[in-house]
Amino acid sequence: MPMADLARRLVAFHGCAATLVTFSGLAASLDAHSAAVLASLPASSVAAVTLPEVTLDDVPADANFGTLIFELVRRSLPNLRQFLRSIGGGVTALVPDFFCGVVLDLAVELGVPGYVFVPSNTASLAFMRRFVEVHDGAAPGEYRDLPDPLRLAGDVTIRVADMPDGYLDRSNPVFWQLLEEVRRYRRADGFLVNSFAEMESTIVEEFKTAAEQGAFPPVYPVGPFVRPCSDEAGELACLEWLDRQPAGSVVFVSFGSAGMLSVEQTRELAAGLEMSGHGFLWVVRMPSHDGESYDFATDHRNDDEEDRDGGGHDDDPLAWLPDGFLERTSGRGLAVASWAPQVRVLSHPATAAFVSHCGWNSALESVSAGVPMVAWPLYAEQKVNAVILTEVAGVALRPAAARGGVDGVVTREEVAAAVEELMDPGEKGSAARRRAREMQAAAARARSPGGASHRELDEVAGKWKQTNRAPYE
Repeated sequence: MPMADLARRLVAFHGCAATLVTFSGLAASLDAHSAAVLASLPASSVAAVTLPEVTLDDVPADANFGTLIFELVRRSLPNLRQFLRSIGGGVTALVPDFFCGVVLDLAVELGVPGYVFVPSNTASLAFMRRFVEVHDGAAPGEYRDLPDPLRLAGDVTIRVADMPDGYLDRSNPVFWQLLEEVRRYRRADGFLVNSFAEMESTIVEEFKTAAEQGAFPPVYPVGPFVRPCSDEAGELACLEWLDRQPAGSVVFVSFGSAGMLSVEQTRELAAGLEMSGHGFLWVVRMPSHDGESYDFATDHRNDDEEDRDGGGHDDDPLAWLPDGFLERTSGRGLAVASWAPQVRVLSHPATAAFVSHCGWNSALESVSAGVPMVAWPLYAEQKVNAVILTEVAGVALRPAAARGGVDGVVTREEVAAAVEELMDPGEKGSAARRRAREMQAAAARARSPGGASHRELDEVAGKWKQTNRAPYE
């Protein structure tokens, strides 16, 4: 979604022609999602191409999801090369996603600039940079411990407990794939990051200094990229319910398109929302039974799981809520199964706070709406995001138990306390609400014509247009 918005902006404001290329064959639900995003693009401005499927049948069944993505991209390179050579007039620049660093080699082969698109923040890129620097000079297969805490820039640090799991478990093949992938980044001509300077000013400034010294490619914060409101069927019930709530009274709870809570955590969250006494809109998804905190490929359903309670819960996320919860909270709370129109919910006058997994798309949607957050990271780089949202930007509060990762359970008392702290007129909640309003204004300035992010992207587009390249067959 952020890459689609990047393509739209390059066409609409920066005089470029853009083609968005996606892969296929990893999972049916992901292919369907990609198709929906491509269908949303204005056909008259942004071209869209889906590369043919490649076989992954020989990849081990227990392979990490990241491993599957890296392998899918690598095996798709011949198809991508063939497509790029078919474009009339050639290509001016390649902008691979940050899982597609191997495409930088193709940019060199074609003699065009290669810029890596980072859909997350500059903090995540800073972490990846430090991760590689720690391993500079290491022999093949040699692992070096990361400092705890690890300095990202200036006084911004990150604890080992908040680092993405894939960068810590050297027994997992994806660790070595990540190390090789991030090493490739040094060959990039630059990075386009889905963030804005005022959100992470210290890190942005350090990257600028590094680029001036030739220590790292230039980094351009060109966000925020936030998906537009949609008109999908099924929205009206949520929004009509919000229309009946007092302004600034509702806590929105959602853990993203892939996040999952355990059965126990789902019930503790329900009890905590009930204890808080505040209004809520909760997007409830099927719980996890195997300790995993995410599921990208199966639409959050454990279809091969037996019903643990014998109550026919397999198809209904709401059936996993505590007995009587829906009845007791009727009127002041609304629980919906699997999906809600998040952008519209966050921008609704009734919404006052967001309990979030800290996925960066969701974080930017919340910031753009001026809504403070309860940070509850689950997987991937979400703990890094939570550090930025709480300790750098100051737009979120984080329950103590949510700092311990997915193995710990955030109790109902901690849920209620976090909601009350953000909603009530205490010092911490007031500060987070004030910072959310300030960051909302800063985000709007950054992406507006003439704003900092707009100027950064215009500078990059100008470089592409000035690139001298010879046409190829």
